[in-house]
Order: sequence, then C-alpha cells, then structure tokens
Amino acid sequence: MRHSHNIRNNWFFCRGHDVIASLDNVDNYQSVELPHNAHDVPFNYFDEASLHGDYTYHYPLEWTDSKNNQFSVLRFEGVMCDAHVYVNGKLVAQHSDGFTPFDVNISPFLQEGKNLISVTLSGLENPLIPPFGGQLDFLCFPGIYRDVSLTTYSSVRIKNLKVETYNVLVDPTLRVNVFLESFDDSAQSLALQLRLINKQNQTIYESDHVHVPSVSTPVTIMAYGLKAIELWGIDNPNLYRIEVDLISNEKLDTYTTQIGFREAEFRTDGFYLNGERVQLVGINRHQSFPYIGYAMGKRAQQDDADIVKNELGFNLVRTSHYPQSPDFLDRCDEIGLLVFEEIPGWQHVGEQEWQDKSVDNVQAMIERDWNHPSIILWGVRINESADHHDFYLRTNQLAKSLDSTRQTGGVRCIQNSEFLEDVYTMNDFILSDSQLNPNGVLAVRSPQNVTGLDKQVPYMITEYAGHMYPTKRQDCETWQIEHVTRHLRVLDASFANPNISGAIAWCLFDYNTHQDFGSGDKICYHGIMDAFRIPKFAASVYASQMNPEQHTVLQPVTYWTRGDRPEASALPLMILTNCDSIEIEVLGSDRCETFYPDRARFPHLPHPPVIVDRLNQRSLPLGDWGHTWNNLIIRGYTNGKLVMRKELAASPQPTELSISLQTSHLMADCSDTCRVTIKALDQHQQLLPYCKDVLSVSTSNNLSLIGPSMLALDGGAIGLWVKAHQAGEATITVTSQIFGQQTLSLTIAQPISQHSKTNEVHHG
Repeated sequence: MRHSHNIRNNWFFCRGHDVIASLDNVDNYQSVELPHNAHDVPFNYFDEASLHGDYTYHYPLEWTDSKNNQFSVLRFEGVMCDAHVYVNGKLVAQHSDGFTPFDVNISPFLQEGKNLISVTLSGLENPLIPPFGGQLDFLCFPGIYRDVSLTTYSSVRIKNLKVETYNVLVDPTLRVNVFLESFDDSAQSLALQLRLINKQNQTIYESDHVHVPSVSTPVTIMAYGLKAIELWGIDNPNLYRIEVDLISNEKLDTYTTQIGFREAEFRTDGFYLNGERVQLVGINRHQSFPYIGYAMGKRAQQDDADIVKNELGFNLVRTSHYPQSPDFLDRCDEIGLLVFEEIPGWQHVGEQEWQDKSVDNVQAMIERDWNHPSIILWGVRINESADHHDFYLRTNQLAKSLDSTRQTGGVRCIQNSEFLEDVYTMNDFILSDSQLNPNGVLAVRSPQNVTGLDKQVPYMITEYAGHMYPTKRQDCETWQIEHVTRHLRVLDASFANPNISGAIAWCLFDYNTHQDFGSGDKICYHGIMDAFRIPKFAASVYASQMNPEQHTVLQPVTYWTRGDRPEASALPLMILTNCDSIEIEVLGSDRCETFYPDRARFPHLPHPPVIVDRLNQRSLPLGDWGHTWNNLIIRGYTNGKLVMRKELAASPQPTELSISLQTSHLMADCSDTCRVTIKALDQHQQLLPYCKDVLSVSTSNNLSLIGPSMLALDGGAIGLWVKAHQAGEATITVTSQIFGQQTLSLTIAQPISQHSKTNEVHHG
C-alpha cells in the first residue's frame, strides 16, 4: 500500500547552486519550511533583478534496507523554476516548468542510513522556458512554493486516473482510465476494482474485478446505470469520490480522486451548464501575495476562491496566465466556481525548443487537472500572442487527444485571428481605446467584427478594464466613479448580446510586476481589490449582482466629502446595490426621497446601480456649495422590507480600529496562515480613507508575521498574514498611535496525522 506524507519541515536553504553528497554542517544553511519563497521582496519599490539568483534546498532523509521492497517517490507540486533534483550529489531528475508538478523515483539512488535530497533552481528568466523570453507583465517568484510529498509504494502503483462522465442529464455513465506504473520487472497477476462514493460516504457503485493485461497500457473501467446521481453545478456543487484499488494477492495500492457529474458546453448562443444557459461573470486571478510571492499554502489558496465566489459573486475564474494551485482548484470544485485554466505565457512565442516545452505544459496541465468538475475550458494559446498556425495546431490537437470532454480556448487581443479552438476568447479593451473609440461609444466589440468570420461561433470576453484604467484603493472619488462606471458598462454590454457567453474582468488583485509595466513601484494597480484582498469600490459592481437573499449590497461610491470632487459637488451619487429601491435622507432636513436602479443606463444588468444626479435629485439637499453639510442616511429595501441601513458622517471621527481575522483556528506545523485585515473606522463604521496611522504588529512565539512588523495605513486600511507554528494559544497584538492597542487570540491545533489516509484525493 501507498504511504504518503508532506515533507514541509527540516529543509535547509542557501543561495547559489550547492550540490553536495552529504550535509555535514547545517550552520551554513537557513532552516526553512515549505512552501518557501527563495527571495522575499518589499511590498513595492524593489529591484526585480534581485529575484534572478540561483538557490538550493537540502532535505536529509533516513532510509533502511528493510524497505527494499518499497519504492519511494517524491512529488513536487510547483518549483520555480528549472529544477534539478539530486540524491546524494547525483542528478536524478530535471523539470524546467515552474507551474506544473513532477514525480521523482528516488529509490534506485538511496543508500542505507543517511541520504541527502537536494533541489537546485533558478530565478533567472530563462528565454528557453515559458513564460519567459519576451516582456512579461507579472513576476515569477523563485522557490519550492508548493507542497512536496514523499510516498512509498509496492512494486506497482496507480499513477493517475482519468474520469469522464457522459449522458449526465439522461443516463449517467462513467468511464475511468487507469494509468499504472511498475517499479521493477516482477511479473504478477493484477486486477482493478472501482468504487463510486457519495457525499454521505455511501458506496453507490462497485465494479467487478477488472483484469490488467499490461501495466504499460491504460485500463478502462465503465460504469453504467448509475441511479440518483446529483449533478455538480454552481449552486449545488455535488461531489463524488472515486476509489480504485490495485489488487494482486493483496491490495497493492488505492488511488482516490474527486469528481462531479456535469455537462458544460459553449455554444453560439452562450454557455450551458447541465442544459441551462448561464451568463458567465468572471475575474482573472494572479496567484501572488505581498512579500512572499507564490509561497502561500492551502488556506490562503482556498480563501482566494471563497473571495471570488462568496464575497464578490463571480461564477468563473481564469487562472491567468498559468496553472494554479491544486488547493485553489479543489476549493473551486467544492464551492461551485467555474474555471478557465491556461498554459504559462504572455504574448511571446519562442523558437522550437520553447514551443516544445509549451506543448509539454499542455499535457502536464490537463493530466493534472482533468478530473476537476470546475474546469470548463482549457486555454491552449499563449495569452495575447500573435497567430502561429503550426504551434497552435499542436496544442489544440494534443488537448483534444487528452480530453475529449472539454472545449479549448485561446486568448488573443487581435481581430481576425486564426480560429483553431472551440471558443473564440478575446481580450476586449475597446471601451478605453482612445484611437479606435475616442468618444467611448462602444463598451465591447461585436463578436463577428472581432472574429471576421461569416458565421457566429462560441465567444467569450476574457479581459477588460484593468490596465486601461488602473486605480488605487485610495484614489480620489472622481477617479473611483469612472473606474466603477467602466466595469458597469462592459458587464452590462456582455449581458446584452446572447452570442457573448460572458466576460472576465481584469483583474482580481493588484500584483507585482516588472519595471516595464505598472505604476513605477513594481505594482500593477489593475485589481478590483488591492494586494491584501481589501476591496475597491469596483468590487461592489460584481457583489451587487448577487441574489439579495444570498448577500445584500448597499455601497455608495463616495467618501461623502464636499471638497473631494471638482466643483465641490456630491453629484452624481452612485450607489451599487441589489436592493429593489433605496431611500436617501439628509439628516437635519425634512427631506427623504426614494430612488430606483437605473435601468435606462444599464438595462441588461440583473441589478443596476442607483444614480442620483441633478435630473432626478428632486428636493433632496445634497450639499450645494455654501450650504450646510450633514450626515447622509441610505436605506435599502427588498420586497418592501428594510434590509440595510448606512449612515455617512458629515464630520467623520476616528472611532475604531477594526481588526478582522480570516479564521481564529489554525493548524500547527503545516504552513497554515491567517489573513488579517485592519481598517480605521468612523463613528458610523465607515472607512476613513485618508486616515494616516503607523501600526506596530507583534505575535506570540508560535506565530510569525509575513512581511514587516511596522505598517502604515494605506487608504485607511492595511492587511497582513500570520503563519502558525507550534500548537497552543496564540496572540496578535496591534498597537496604533491613534487607537491604542488591541490583542486578538487564535488557537493553533495539532494535526491528527501528516500521513495520507485511504480517501486522500489525488490529482494527476
């Protein structure tokens, strides 16, 4: 049987390539735990070339000859990049890509007693390795930044499962291809048995034993007549577990994966999930975090998925511009968040060796992730690259041969591009194009004008906004309103045309980038949230499209100040909401008016914003110049009932330093993290956007800060992460010059076991 555990601790790190046969003196190394970022950077203003070094990780491993009938395999989920793996100083494996996993059978190279696993990598942007070779609008952070596991097997293992579902709406059928790998030449009779298990942990199907004629050829197991199958969907993401046993005289291995029964198809009249049209409202995500780059563990990855679906209301995420963490994708499966996953790259296509590596990336991506029900589209074209017939013919053909159940897309930014994929995916920035659309009349292009084809094809907008109108969370109110309006216009236009399956905004969070891009401080402020996952006003454009029964949104796009806009006017006053109506009252007056969503300007949105301007202001005294400035009260009503009230202070005072924790319970010794959000609030619980304060943050010894301990509020707020270590009670103390000191408590629990159980889920 397989026995697997993550090896997170007891790694030793150094700069440079340090290939040695034994680790005799650990004093020359830094003790680290995985995931690990090889070179931490400040939040902004740093030299990106500082990332371009060489690095080495060492892991001491004890091995005894009593295990000679067992075979040990290391699995690296993500190493950035150009990894070389050594055992006792001998090179045993190489893997150049930084985003896909790889396995290393180390058994032939182990010796009795002490062994040393060494991994060298490079932060150099090697032009022979995708996504490098051209200009790149994001940074790739070096390190072993995802999990590493060590698994022991018998002489044969199940290497992968490929699960395909058919006829899910009528007669659900299951096809499972089992891929085996033998570690020696021993001949033995082998069989496979499959079980399908529901969320109540009940086995609803069990196959007969299926003979294995050859280890080198995939074995297919079919399951027909499946009854009472619950479909996987956005609102009801029903998941099943598949277990496959490998049996000889005894059970040799069990492989488990998670699946969902669903039918997904892009058509010329939109996207259909389980036979019903779904308008896709999506967001692009980079996987980076402040200070620590890519090296965030499971909880942080899951948290990002929860933000996308549950906080902001998106139903689709694009993994721009590379395959992302299995933990992130697992969470998408669990919460019903659709995924468009693509290969690494940005605009540049290299020569033949580079292209061959990119084709390899297609295979690695699909074979790792083909069982995720959340994934509905494979991206097999380098983002925004020029047409390249031979190269993209290869990527498409390979994707089709590996997975016939999903369509392909290829993100471009050029019109009349060669269409080799199933879905024409287009980055559409026409709204902000001052040359082609000088008056901003067009919000999106017509699909057939883009494709240049004489017929409609499945079509989706894959980027808009973003770099065409970068916005910082603390930018002035007038800029914020324009930022919000641009997101509203494209979203409304995407709903208007049934040929457009949906639109994916650029992008989720602000992110670090090269000097060739961004705002000069190595940050692209393209997000609808900042890098600390704190929302900008534009985030409420999407949250306000959620069903009000799920989440009520009432967000005025204003700081409610007289002098923050040109002409010192409070109008137009925009309120992003999913309420049926709102009531606005100016305190101290007898004036109260009711307003409704502006369906004249945004007729296609499920929930248009409320906009108050001079044409519909009526008698409401909204603080004309020279008049008094009073508190503003906004009430939201749904189905005639008051569901939310907000009061905006005319004279806001610093009243509270709000500190919220993502969780108060962490796990010990597994790189578990907690996101902490700190906000300066006024007497009515509203953010103080211009509050300037310096904070000192400290923790108990069993927590560590990610990033500096001295922080400044930025736009009235700041975020940070803490990492858990030993089990026990833990504290975070924040000291403010304005608000004084607060201490928050967390509990760090010891994991039950770091070893895998039978029902551990594997992907690829």
